[in-house]
Amino acid sequence: MESISFDPVLPDNCKILILGTMPGIKSLEAQEYYAHERNSFWPIIFNIFDEEINLNYKVKLNVLIKNGIGLWDTLQYCYREGSLDSNIKNAEPNKITDLLLQKELIRNVIFNGKGAEKYYDKFHQRIKRIEYHSLPSTSPANARIKFNDKLHAWSVLKLLL
Repeated sequence: MESISFDPVLPDNCKILILGTMPGIKSLEAQEYYAHERNSFWPIIFNIFDEEINLNYKVKLNVLIKNGIGLWDTLQYCYREGSLDSNIKNAEPNKITDLLLQKELIRNVIFNGKGAEKYYDKFHQRIKRIEYHSLPSTSPANARIKFNDKLHAWSVLKLLL
């Protein structure tokens, strides 16, 4: 199945850019980042920023935006059966380096899992002024890491702001 990533979420005050790999099937169907009901991304974000969980996508995005956090994927296009990163073929990158060079406020890039980091490093050079952090994937496929352990790792977001 052909997959095309979404536009980035980029607040004017963006200090942190979170990079996933490519939206999964549920996200592509809903046209929303991290739409799978078992993906722990949004529960983690709401928890870190002491917000009441809300299913409305605009409310979810606003939690990121008001905290200066952007969201995008390392890949712009790929062919993939299912939603697993291990099934990705014919990957083409998003223009992340261009974005990072334009948005000088961004000082931290967070990889949502090893797949995002792998594809970033395959297609891009790391920029010296930016710190890179690889965090456990919030995907339901990463079930070996418990929610509280993911939450603890992702709590670095608050420290980086």
